[in-house]
Amino acid sequence: MQRVELGEVEYDVAAKDMRGWVEERIEGKAEDRLFLLSHPAVITYGPRTSPDDLPAGTPAIAVDRGGFATYHGPGQLVGYLVIDLKQRGPVDIVRWVENGLIDALGSLGFPLVRRDTPKGASSLVGVWTEDGRKLCSIGMRIRRGVTSHGFSVNVDPAMTVFHTFTSCGLHDVTMTSLAELAAERGVPTPTDAEVRDAIANSLGAR
Repeated sequence: MQRVELGEVEYDVAAKDMRGWVEERIEGKAEDRLFLLSHPAVITYGPRTSPDDLPAGTPAIAVDRGGFATYHGPGQLVGYLVIDLKQRGPVDIVRWVENGLIDALGSLGFPLVRRDTPKGASSLVGVWTEDGRKLCSIGMRIRRGVTSHGFSVNVDPAMTVFHTFTSCGLHDVTMTSLAELAAERGVPTPTDAEVRDAIANSLGAR
């Protein structure tokens, strides 16, 4: 899988580009790719999101992925995965991403877990601290066997924004960041570059 490094990209620009990346993969013009980037402050939300979950004051954009409302902004690392699942055989792509992120961030000294969703409950997809705070969000789409969208990792964003809306459709969940977890342990926050390298290595992107 190819690792593609991008800087800060406006969300609507990335969304348009992503459609092109998917077509390139469907047509065999590109290999599997992991795009690493960040966005200016924006809320994106899937089609099942309740209007009551959205904030006032922060731009909100409807998107064609799974999941509910989530925040993107400075201090957060976003990864978009454009992968041909037909080439990989049967795979639970979301669990693969969860486990890859857990492995990557564990290598930086942060023990994290995935959670199974109880029947009838809101989705617990993502990566969590052992005490039930959410660090990473995951929302993906599969079209013609090719994935798009991906994940976000809170490295050191302004966490107050998560108090203004309901993240991931979960009304009783606290979002956290690597900076907060590092401060609790009295260790330095990993740099954006360190997080990028760890995730790329764990997911097999070169």
